[in-house]
Amino acid sequence: MKRIKFSLLALLLVLAGLWLLADTLLPRPFTYFSFRTAFVQFSGIIAIGAMSVAMLLAIRPKWLEPHLDGLDKMYRLHKWLGITALIVGLLHWWWAKGTKWMVGWGWLAKPARKPPSDETLGTIEGWLRGQRGVAEFLGEWTFYAAVILIALALVKRFPYHLFTRTHKWLAALYLVLVYHSVVLTKTGYWSQPIGWAIGVLMLIGVWAALVTLSGRIGAGRRSRGHIESLTYYPELRVLETELRMGPGWAGHRAGQFAFVTSDAREGAHPYTIASSWDPGERHMVFITKVLGDHTRRLRDHLKIGMDLTVEGPYGCFHFDDGNSRQIWIGAGIGITPFVARMKQLARTPGTQQIDLFHSTADYEQAAIDKLAADAKAANVRLHLLVSSRDGRLDGDRIRAAVPEWRSASVWFCGPAGFGESLKNDFMAHGLVAGRFHQELFAMR
Repeated sequence: MKRIKFSLLALLLVLAGLWLLADTLLPRPFTYFSFRTAFVQFSGIIAIGAMSVAMLLAIRPKWLEPHLDGLDKMYRLHKWLGITALIVGLLHWWWAKGTKWMVGWGWLAKPARKPPSDETLGTIEGWLRGQRGVAEFLGEWTFYAAVILIALALVKRFPYHLFTRTHKWLAALYLVLVYHSVVLTKTGYWSQPIGWAIGVLMLIGVWAALVTLSGRIGAGRRSRGHIESLTYYPELRVLETELRMGPGWAGHRAGQFAFVTSDAREGAHPYTIASSWDPGERHMVFITKVLGDHTRRLRDHLKIGMDLTVEGPYGCFHFDDGNSRQIWIGAGIGITPFVARMKQLARTPGTQQIDLFHSTADYEQAAIDKLAADAKAANVRLHLLVSSRDGRLDGDRIRAAVPEWRSASVWFCGPAGFGESLKNDFMAHGLVAGRFHQELFAMR
């Protein structure tokens, strides 16, 4: 989380700093309209910069994963950038549009301004000035559409398949906003560092938008998988799907996840891979819990022999931190990355001492037996807590079971709020923040 917070802050500060080298928020003479002119430029630069980086992250650039702690963190940064662009965009819109309204209502008197003669304008500047009316009109209505789409993306109850379809439209809106920005950005900026920086960001964003609109996100990382077995656990409402991957899949590390498409109309859904990789067998397992309409339909939709499209792998939740002792916490369906790691350790034993805490509201003996067998084969000490029987898992219970917890690293996968609560609790008792690893498995 520190890396993505730093990245967001660094982007905003760099853009603000470069803009301040070219302009000022304290123009002379300082009037409402002189400040408005400066602020509209400033806010426009910040908003299009944030949107450009958000567009880049939307195409899942794998080379950025090691620098931002995995795609799950990158999507969190993508979300924050979208919210930042929305807030700054609202301010930009109000100072631009609201001022015109206030002039029309008679609340403000617009100062007279003599337009430059055509002789003082270069060819490009003259063309840009001629585009201002169109750019303002398109920018305003595109902004309204973007606000609606971003707001829908933030509403968790909005169906995922509709979210993926409508969110893609933001790429087209972004291209219109690039045109708006190029036309209305002060001409003098383009010969200064702020113009170079925002120009590069927009070029990257345009490329990413075109990749998105052409349906090429992750195209080079897609493989076909053939369903070999399906096992349903009714008490847990969990479906275990085993695939045999085709030759395009280069392998994965325990703890990573992939995007799986079983229905083109539904689109790709992210699932943690619940198996280690053996290039000889080429098997992959996904464990999915009924959490919505799509996962509820999977049991009836998937059939043995069906082919699925698998894109990935993604994620940096791979347990390689050099600690001799680890504490794993898998809440509910968050147990899946730990299952994959245990299967890997069963084949290639490690020297780490590991305690796995699995808290669940549901219980099915067959699934627990498989989990216990995996833990035994991997030499992992399993602590099972069924909430109705054993109560809630918390930091005190973990520390009591693992007295050496201060020397351990903690790996958590499960509900984000639960993970944040455990992290704060462990840090309050002295755990170094960098030793708490949390999978932010939320793609919106």
